[in-house]
Amino acid sequence: MKLFVVFALFAAAAYAAPQLVPENNVVLVKETPSDNIGVGGYNYGYELSNGQAHQETAEVINPGTENEALAVRGSFSWVDPQTNIRYNVNYVADENGFHPQGDHIPA
Repeated sequence: MKLFVVFALFAAAAYAAPQLVPENNVVLVKETPSDNIGVGGYNYGYELSNGQAHQETAEVINPGTENEALAVRGSFSWVDPQTNIRYNVNYVADENGFHPQGDHIPA
């Protein structure tokens, strides 16, 4: 009887746990090949069939100085599968930090 109760509890817990279903149907729709050769900046991007996308470019600023840094500009987006709302984030990441902007991000 104890074994039955333990089995029933495990079965109930497994049934109640959220079911993670992989997105097997997501495919690459568009790709911007990276032109990163290890010197200077880079550029890349992609778009997936589920609405997720990411574009990014970078350049070295103040090259050859002690203030040399990488300045990155980009954007990414995704679609919330429950509300079907697209979220877009534009950002800059440089010597002053990471600065995202989006309609859903407080100013």
